[in-house]
Amino acid sequence: MKINEHADQGAHRRRWPILEPPHPRSSQRHRPNLLRRRAWHILEAPTAEQPAVDGGETLGPQPPDDATVNFVLDLALRIGEVQMASGAGASDVTATILALTSALGLPHCEVDVIFTSITVTCHRGTDLAPVTSLRVVRSRSLDYTRLTEAEILVRKIVRGNIGAEEAQTELQRVTSASHPYPRWVATVAWGGLAAFITLLLGGGPDIAAVAFVISSVIDRLGRYLNRFNLPFFFQQVVGGLVATLSAMVIVNSGLLTTDKPTLVVAAAVTVLLSGLSTVSAVQDAITGYYVTAAGRTMETALMSAGLITGVVLALKIAVMFKLPSTPLPEVTNSTLQHLPVVVLGGAGAAACFALASYSTLRALLVAAAAGAIGAFVYGGLVLVHFQAVSASAIAATLVGFCGGVLSRRLRVTPLVVAVSGITPLLPGLSTYRGLYQLGVEPGGNISTLMTAVAVGLALAAGVVLGEYLAQPVRTGLGRLERKLAGPRMAGPMEPSDRRLE
Repeated sequence: MKINEHADQGAHRRRWPILEPPHPRSSQRHRPNLLRRRAWHILEAPTAEQPAVDGGETLGPQPPDDATVNFVLDLALRIGEVQMASGAGASDVTATILALTSALGLPHCEVDVIFTSITVTCHRGTDLAPVTSLRVVRSRSLDYTRLTEAEILVRKIVRGNIGAEEAQTELQRVTSASHPYPRWVATVAWGGLAAFITLLLGGGPDIAAVAFVISSVIDRLGRYLNRFNLPFFFQQVVGGLVATLSAMVIVNSGLLTTDKPTLVVAAAVTVLLSGLSTVSAVQDAITGYYVTAAGRTMETALMSAGLITGVVLALKIAVMFKLPSTPLPEVTNSTLQHLPVVVLGGAGAAACFALASYSTLRALLVAAAAGAIGAFVYGGLVLVHFQAVSASAIAATLVGFCGGVLSRRLRVTPLVVAVSGITPLLPGLSTYRGLYQLGVEPGGNISTLMTAVAVGLALAAGVVLGEYLAQPVRTGLGRLERKLAGPRMAGPMEPSDRRLE
C-alpha cells in the first residue's frame, strides 16, 4: 500500500514530462541533431510556473511559456527571412533557425522552408500545445551587407554574447537600414560589369564603353518600371529588347566601327542573367529541398524566358525592318597573351557585381579575388583545349572551395564569394549566339542554346561541390586554431558554431 501511495504521489508531481538534455554518450542511432542538443540553460522563461514538490524542490527544466516561445520564433523567422530574400539555400536557413532556437532555449523545434514561406513549430511536451509560427518571404533583393550583418548577429546569439531582446533591437536596425551605397553607385556597377565582360570576351575599350552605357540605361529603366510594380518577367523582356536593338542601332549608324558588335549584347545579356538564383536552386536540389528547388528553378527559367523573348523580339524587328544583321564573332580559344586581360576582366566583373549587390568593402575585395581565380582557371583550361562545360565546372568548383575555406577566416558570407566569382563565367555570348541562330538564321538548331544552359548548370553545381569539399578543411582549420590558441572557455553552442561557419 505504501508503495502504491508513493507512486501516486510521484505521478501527481510529474504533471508534465521532464525534458532532459540527451546524454552525449548515447548511441549514434538515437543521438539527435547537434543543433537540438545544446543551450538548455541559455534563456529560461521567467514567467512560467515550475511544478513544486515537497521541500521546495523542482523537477526538471521549466517549460517555456507562450510569450517567450512567440518572441524567440519571431526573431528566428525574421533572420531566416533575411537569408531567404538574399538567396541563401534552404539548408542554410534551416540550420540557422535551429541553432537560434536552441541557443535561446527552444531545443525541440521543427523547421519547414519552402520558396515563399518559412514555418517553425516548437514542441513543449505532451501537456502543452505546440506553437507554430509562419513568415512569408514577399520580396527578394540583393543586399549582401544586410545578409552579412544578419549572419554576424546569428553568431553573437549562438555564442551567447547577446540576449534575445538586444538581438531583436539589433535585427530591427539591420532590416530597416537603407542601402550602404546610393542607387546610382549600383547603376554604375552594373555598367562596369558589362564593360569588364566585353574585355573578358575579347572586346576593345570602345565596345566596353558602349556596353557600359547600354547596361546602365537598362538598369535605370528597370528602376523606373519598378515604380509601376511591373513583374520582373516583363522587365527582363524590356531589358533584352533594349540591349539588342540599341546595339544594332549604334552599329548600323556608324557610331561604333568594330567586327565584334554583338559583344555589346552578350555583355548586357550576362548582366541580366547575373543575380538569378541558379546556385541556390542547385544547392536546394542536391540537399533534398525539392519544393524550394522547384520554385527557384521555375523563377530562373521564367526570368531567362523573359530575356529570351526580348532578344528574339528585337531580332525579329530587325528582320522586319530589313536592318543589316550584325555578324556573330567567331569563338576562338584564349591565347597566352590574352590571359592577363581575362584575369583582369574576371576580377573587375566580380567586384562590380558585388558592388551592385551592396557588399561590404571586404567582401568586394574577396569577390574580386574569386573572380580572378575563376577566370584564370577557366582561361587556362580553354587554352589547353578543354570544353566550355568542363572548364566552367572546374573553375566554379575552385571558386566555391576557396570561398568556403576563406569565408570563415575573412568573415565574409560564402554566398557573396560564390555568386560573384562565377558571374564573369556566365554564358552570355553563348546564349545570344543560340538565340540568334534560332531567330535569324534559317534552319537554326538549338544545340548552342543547350550548351549555354549546360554551362550555367555546371557553374552552379561546381560552386556547390566546392563548398562541400571546403567543409572538412574549414573544420580542420578551426580545430587547429583552437589548439594553437590554447585552453579557453568553451562556448555553449560550439558545435553549432562550426555548423554555421
